Amino acid sequence: MTLMTKFLGASAATALLAGAAVAEPALIYDLGGKFDKSFNEAAYNGAQRWVDETGGTYREIEMQSEAQREQALRRFADAGANPIITMGFGMADPLASVAPDFPDTKFVVVDVTWLEGADNVRQIGFAEHEGSYLVGMMAAMASKSGTVGFIGGMDIPLIRHFGCGYAQGVKAANPDAKIVANMTGTTPEAWNDPVKGSELTKAQISQGVDVVFAAAGGTGVGVLQTAADSDILAIGVDSNQNHLHPGKVLTSMLKRVDNAVYDALKAGENVETGVFTFGLAEDGVGYALDENNASLVTDEMKTAVDAARESIISGETKVVSYYENDSCPALDF
Repeated sequence: MTLMTKFLGASAATALLAGAAVAEPALIYDLGGKFDKSFNEAAYNGAQRWVDETGGTYREIEMQSEAQREQALRRFADAGANPIITMGFGMADPLASVAPDFPDTKFVVVDVTWLEGADNVRQIGFAEHEGSYLVGMMAAMASKSGTVGFIGGMDIPLIRHFGCGYAQGVKAANPDAKIVANMTGTTPEAWNDPVKGSELTKAQISQGVDVVFAAAGGTGVGVLQTAADSDILAIGVDSNQNHLHPGKVLTSMLKRVDNAVYDALKAGENVETGVFTFGLAEDGVGYALDENNASLVTDEMKTAVDAARESIISGETKVVSYYENDSCPALDF
């Protein structure tokens, strides 16, 4: 057993070594797996779109533990992969350590925007609070009980950022609405615990929730399933999850991770580095409307949400960011 195989497993080692002499790009998924139907799968979809359009190839690895993050970065960089695209805030410290050692390699990270002196890193963030505001309005307008829910994954500022925008949208549509909020956990396992997601959903339903927004990665699959089984509405996240339970998912808060990955692969070694944030104005976030939820989204709802979207883009409506003061005016976590 080689050292690489011991650290990363046989399949991961094969992925890293395959074509080591060729400067292929590489994609490192966050914990939870590339088919989480949410954040990681959006990245996969963007990569596959690039493959379909160009015939290109890329190497990939699915993280199984926190310890693998830096190992994977170094091994891909040693193998000549360029650019190396990484997913999730958990890559911040590993990138800060590895990127300076490979100044001729371009790195891309989604959900990290605070690295300093990272001249060879493209840092990508999203205005999740803006998109969450829109689906919060929809939740309030669709709710019959006047009580809506929010279930986050790991309790980190990023997920509170989602929840804060959501709560503001709820209150904008119905100032008297009640919001019940829970986080799944405080460790990375919170991203991939559909059983816990189901339990939290049942607990919220017992408190009167009839629309619930899941910003929890793979855990959200359990939230959406339980909501559908319990005949309440759910809201998906990151990817368009409307199709998972047609007629039961009110909408999905789209976070265009797929575009971020696609654009990085398309640019290749010439990808522009620096800090980039994509919000409503850049179509980086939004809400999903298709045949699976068309019967749930009324004309009144769509008109109100689209007007709010334009108001946010113009600056007339200000959605407070959780990051601004580590608190939320509309929700006490």
